[in-house]
Amino acid sequence: MSFLQPLRISTRIPLRIGGFTISRPFQTTRYQSSTAASKYEYILTSTPRPGVGQITLNRPKALNALSTPVMKELNSALTVFSSTPEIGAVVLTGSEKAFAAGADIKEMKDITFSQAFGSDFIKLWSDLTSIPIPIIAAVNGYALGGGCELALMTDIIYCGPKATFGQPEIKLGIIPGAGGSQRLTRAIGKAKAMEIILTGKNFSAQEAEEWGVAARVFETPEKCVEGALDTAEIIAGYGKLAVKAAKEVVNQAYEGTLVEGVKYERRVFHALFASKDQKIGMEAFAKKEKPVWSNE
Repeated sequence: MSFLQPLRISTRIPLRIGGFTISRPFQTTRYQSSTAASKYEYILTSTPRPGVGQITLNRPKALNALSTPVMKELNSALTVFSSTPEIGAVVLTGSEKAFAAGADIKEMKDITFSQAFGSDFIKLWSDLTSIPIPIIAAVNGYALGGGCELALMTDIIYCGPKATFGQPEIKLGIIPGAGGSQRLTRAIGKAKAMEIILTGKNFSAQEAEEWGVAARVFETPEKCVEGALDTAEIIAGYGKLAVKAAKEVVNQAYEGTLVEGVKYERRVFHALFASKDQKIGMEAFAKKEKPVWSNE
């Protein structure tokens, strides 16, 4: 699949500061369709839409199995995107056959308890949950074990028609280790989570949508990715302060009681009245104009 890629064109324009005139670089971006070039070994990165970053897991022979090197690259790319002012949301996807078929068993099969416990093995997998901009998972094919856990760490999950989720770790003599037992239980309830984790049974894209794991199921893998990009572009078009705050308060719903969550939401709501974007947004609404966000 090819995507729109940014073609940056640079020139220099004069800039007058005080009594001095200096030449500063000016850069603009045009989007062209091509295959993404990447500095990474296991992932591909691109900017297919204005304000949208895309990360594609790229270990086709291993069905995008997740390993420490893969997760380090993923965290690095997410950090770069989140620190780029022009990027307001990220789409994370894999191939049509596999989003990520699980953790790389070859990496972990010989690890001892002391090595796993001493190094806090796979703790870095959770780093992406601290990324402030929204992450949308476009899941096609297998999202099993670590792949299911990775999808659950994102903010929105979209599915292709043949997406398959599951936590089959019980079949390997272990349990989920990157949050699967916790996030899946919060998403679908104790009974269903117990059945899936204790039996190693998979569940379909349609079940994921019915149970609240996924937001939508699309007719084709291509429409799944395009749908994720469409939503990411909409999100990226809003003020970044409000988007960050919205993500934060929704996540807070999982961290405490309802009373605590509502109080926290109200405090963040109040805080946004100190932002320029609140004034810009409400004034534009009153004038029936499109807001031009300052992100301040």
